[in-house]
Amino acid sequence: MRISHGATRVRASFDDPNLVSCAGLEPVMALAQRCDLHGIVAARLRLPTDKGSNASGKVVAIVAGMLTGADSIDDLDVLRHGGMPILFSSVYAPSTLGSFLRAFTHGHVRQLQAAARQFLVRLAGQVPLLPSAGAVTFVDVDSLLRRVYGKQKQGAGFGHAKVGGYQVLLRGLNPLVATISTPDAAPVIAATQLRAGNAGSARGAAALIAEAVATTKAVLAAQAAQSVTAATTAATVAAEIMVRADSAFYSRTVITACRRARVRFSVTVRIDAKVRRAITAIGEDAWTEIRYPQPVWDEDQQRFISRAQIAETTYTAFEDTRHEVTARLIARRVPDLNKTGVDEQGALFTVWRYHAAFTDSPYVLVQAEAQHRGHAIIEQVFAELIDGPLAHLPSGRFNANNAWLACIAIAHNLTRTAATLAGRPHATARAATIRRHLINVAGRISRHARTVTIHLPQHWPWQHNWLRLFTTAHGPTRLTIHTGQSHAADAGHPQRQTPSSH
Repeated sequence: MRISHGATRVRASFDDPNLVSCAGLEPVMALAQRCDLHGIVAARLRLPTDKGSNASGKVVAIVAGMLTGADSIDDLDVLRHGGMPILFSSVYAPSTLGSFLRAFTHGHVRQLQAAARQFLVRLAGQVPLLPSAGAVTFVDVDSLLRRVYGKQKQGAGFGHAKVGGYQVLLRGLNPLVATISTPDAAPVIAATQLRAGNAGSARGAAALIAEAVATTKAVLAAQAAQSVTAATTAATVAAEIMVRADSAFYSRTVITACRRARVRFSVTVRIDAKVRRAITAIGEDAWTEIRYPQPVWDEDQQRFISRAQIAETTYTAFEDTRHEVTARLIARRVPDLNKTGVDEQGALFTVWRYHAAFTDSPYVLVQAEAQHRGHAIIEQVFAELIDGPLAHLPSGRFNANNAWLACIAIAHNLTRTAATLAGRPHATARAATIRRHLINVAGRISRHARTVTIHLPQHWPWQHNWLRLFTTAHGPTRLTIHTGQSHAADAGHPQRQTPSSH
């Protein structure tokens, strides 16, 4: 593609008061208004002084900025350009929003987190966010280290992170996140908590799991309430909920929290001497070979792995304590080509590398092991957040950054809901793709006969999805849209997947 005119024949001028760069923000915020985001935050959040006046409006402004891709307080100024005051009211300056965030205490953050969870339940009551929830619903818990550089950042500390395959110490803050997903649905965020950079991965995980499971049950109940048939409603309410986590969360408090909430658990286990003895006791005829859907890169062996062997045994964790639990130990092994062994007769034999998961899953071995590996989906959520508002933790105040994290959860869930309404191609798309296709679309605003018209680019490749979102978000249409064509494409619905029981 080349420029079709000479450089001397083109001019640029920032002078159009009716132009907006993110016209897709209008239907997304209409969806937030339909689900009463303002009312939920206003009922929950009570922030003192003049900094906390109209707290709900300021929270919604922060969320709106994040929806467009803002990853710092200054970036929230994207809401104050061109014709944005025509589409939205209560648009605040970044300095006002920064002062608002710095006024938060830990108690106010907890209020905002409760509002975020309630808003997710309200979204689920309007839109089927979790298709196939009648089969099994997964709650994934994990943490990551977000590097910070400011010397005055409250809570910043050195923690372990993996960079380029190496474990390194980095100075940062440590968000803890729990997500909800199903086999056919992209994850939504159920709970968040920001911790100091030197916090252990499992610190506060039990309390977060309790909140996430309670939110999951409320989401499933809200989604079941809008189901058409009684059978679908009953299946959704009775669905299995499984908490998945990596080895950093293998602790008695986490397992106890899952059992207290009466949900299943599937947690990676560190290969210590006791676990190794249990795996070694498994007979050779008990191992089953599996193939990965896609080859996986192994950093230790520097090669792709496409197959492995799995088996299971019974294992008792935390023996001789009041937290003693007996459940399944699912082991997976792959040959270590960098090592070889020699038996007593001098013959070479395969040296295996083992991975294990402790679970009370009711599903058959192959399915239970595949479901546990599906925990890696939370890494995709982290990648999307880092590519968006979690690129920075922008304030020097710890509680301000914690409130920023809670707003990230609201923005992520609202993005996912809008993408679900737009149609199947966007329901599982990356957040950056959703922003590019549906939100950050340039539009020119005109007004005539008490009607506001948003003129969008003709032949926009995703105009049918955009119109589907707009029509659903508004219900009875209050705006008219001109895109060159007037019909909207229909999108299919993913089929339900029912797991087989063991």
